[in-house]
Amino acid sequence: MKNFFLYVAVLSILSSCISTKQVTSFQGEPVSKSDIYKLNNDPYRLQVNDILYIDIKAENQELVTLFKNSASGGSGAGGLYFSGYTIDNHGNIRIPYIGEVNVLGFTEKEAREKIEVELGKFLKNPETVFVTVKLGGINFIVTGEVGSPGTKNLAQNQVSIIDAIANSGEISTFGDRENVLIIRKTPDGVKKYKINMNEMAIFESEHFYIQPNDIIYVAPLKQKSWGIGTTGLQAFTTVVSILSFLITSVLLVKNL
Repeated sequence: MKNFFLYVAVLSILSSCISTKQVTSFQGEPVSKSDIYKLNNDPYRLQVNDILYIDIKAENQELVTLFKNSASGGSGAGGLYFSGYTIDNHGNIRIPYIGEVNVLGFTEKEAREKIEVELGKFLKNPETVFVTVKLGGINFIVTGEVGSPGTKNLAQNQVSIIDAIANSGEISTFGDRENVLIIRKTPDGVKKYKINMNEMAIFESEHFYIQPNDIIYVAPLKQKSWGIGTTGLQAFTTVVSILSFLITSVLLVKNL
């Protein structure tokens, strides 16, 4: 009986502890580069609900001011909500005097060139106009086993899965680094992509860079639902408590 309880205790500890391998990211050797590099460097194409920062400069600044959004707001993501140009459900942005301009599926460069053409219809010297078009940061949601879940915005042209996790308080001890999901809404429907943060191969993954409005979910390890503990000592303490309760119960039943 003693050997049986000892066996159960050791087995429980070994199976319930969270190993170093489970909490160590980027394991293994670097993988060779491939055509994935091209996929990761394809320019982003604008989608519905994206917010654009558009700036127009020219010799006659008073004239081009007419075409700017007059709403007040700061330069951050919150300010751009009021002063930026939001792509509506039809893929249009509204620019004063010009009206609606469809930019759905355009790159930043293509959107800039289209706006320059539209401005040229109102100006004598359109070649003197300098237009800047940038995506107003990349919005994404991180949820699950991270230190700081929630909606995030990074003022960058590209945001990697590592950037996203790092800006969300990192993955907790109970987070399953082998089971990180990217949930993405596409024209073909909602799609899910699984990322293994424990492998070096992540740097060559076609999903290394997230897209605006992605949802990143870090699943919990099974040890969390067991509630046994993250370290050997914690697991041992829990198992000993359970075994003590069982032994006590057996002795009480025998003495009845």
